[in-house]
Amino acid sequence: MHANMNKENITAAKVDESNVRITRARAKALGLSGGIFPPSKPSLEQDQKHVLTSNFKRAAADENKASMITSAGIKHKRRAVLGDVTNVLCENSDANCIHASKTQAIEQDRRGRAKKNTGVVVGVTPEISPVEEDAKTKLAEELSKIRMAESHEISLPVTLEEQEPAEKSMSYNIREYGLADQLPLVQASTKPAGLQSDQKKEDMVWERSGTSNGLDIVDIDSNLMDPQLCSLYAPDIYSNTSVAELECRPATDYMEKLQQDISPSMRGILIDWLVEVSEEYKLVPDTLYLTVNLIDRFLSKNYIEKTKLQLLGVTCMLIASKYEEICAPRVEEFCVITDNTYMRGEVLKLESQVLNFLHFQLSVPTTKTFLRRFIQAAQASYKLPTVELEFLANYLAELTLLEYNFLKFLPSLIAAAAVFLARWTLDQSEHPWNPTLEHYTSYNASELKTTILALEDLQMNTNGCSLNAIREKYRQQKFKCVATRTSPQPIVSLFENHDS
Repeated sequence: MHANMNKENITAAKVDESNVRITRARAKALGLSGGIFPPSKPSLEQDQKHVLTSNFKRAAADENKASMITSAGIKHKRRAVLGDVTNVLCENSDANCIHASKTQAIEQDRRGRAKKNTGVVVGVTPEISPVEEDAKTKLAEELSKIRMAESHEISLPVTLEEQEPAEKSMSYNIREYGLADQLPLVQASTKPAGLQSDQKKEDMVWERSGTSNGLDIVDIDSNLMDPQLCSLYAPDIYSNTSVAELECRPATDYMEKLQQDISPSMRGILIDWLVEVSEEYKLVPDTLYLTVNLIDRFLSKNYIEKTKLQLLGVTCMLIASKYEEICAPRVEEFCVITDNTYMRGEVLKLESQVLNFLHFQLSVPTTKTFLRRFIQAAQASYKLPTVELEFLANYLAELTLLEYNFLKFLPSLIAAAAVFLARWTLDQSEHPWNPTLEHYTSYNASELKTTILALEDLQMNTNGCSLNAIREKYRQQKFKCVATRTSPQPIVSLFENHDS
């Protein structure tokens, strides 16, 4: 009796636990291997998977059945059959449909290889109808035509390179013709009176080329290995720079016509002081040259009182420093350098006025711009470059910044004259001008005569100028004391011999 009851209790307990989730551990403990509980029902997800599998097999077996699986509401794409249908439709389509069929066939082949590699077996392969066979044949023919057309297009650039000699010469001389087209616009601009070298300058700028074709002309742009020299573009750069110097020039007579409260000597004192400021803050030479250019361009059209002249000077140096320097001095530093004569607000206000008046045109060629090019041409005649020539030419060019009368000379003319006089000062055994310099400066010796004689007076300080900032700067040993060098023989004798 007790045995039967125990057996029934165990069975009842097992039946009650049938509604509880059965784990493997519980099943083993309860001994379910005897089949007491019925198998658990499959989940809804498994039912859907079985339905999808059966429907997919039926759809693959019968081509005329729809590819929509109604039981699960999911649309299944039959890739192989759709590919064939697309090929049939291409029978009356254009090249776009052919391209789509080609892409689909490649995709189908790729997927077929992927299935083969992963071991997936495709159940049923639909038979190819005669219409589909004809479409595939026609597709193959059209594809071959496309390949032939593509090969023809690939060969087209080769035929285009075979230009006529006239076309080649035109493409090689684009710089020459392009620059010549710009010259009439420059000639139409207003030029200062008494400037005789402008017309000659305009006539000779476009004649310069990147290669040397004359007597003993050294090609200074042949060093393509140094990226700092920009050898490939240097001829074009300096040809356009020679044109630009005619456009951004200050007036040469603004002191007489506009300014009533300041004088050329006041201007010289200001610039001499700015040279000391540039040395104090270790500014690059380009900053000093651009500062003077901005001052003269602003004074050419704007009246200013002498009490504001120093404010204009520090403001223009602030603008030039922002343009040229890596780390420009702060506004407060320029205020301190004036012993706080001007406040920060005054400097910023005038800065805005100057920039707006100049229309923010700060990329202007100065004497220093041309001096780099001309010194490079001058060094070509030496076996080894000489730093004395570079320092002396820079010294002579900076002396002209103090002189209001030198505004009538073009920056390139001053640079060429500085190189000429520097070569003569260092060596009187040969003529300082040669075909290479004449080629790259576009000036001959006779055109430089007036500028060279005026520059020699500055070098000898014949007027007894007391402004010594530049002279003291170039008396230093780091500049080889070039400010103390003078020529034992006056340079005018060179021109007298040449004229005779």
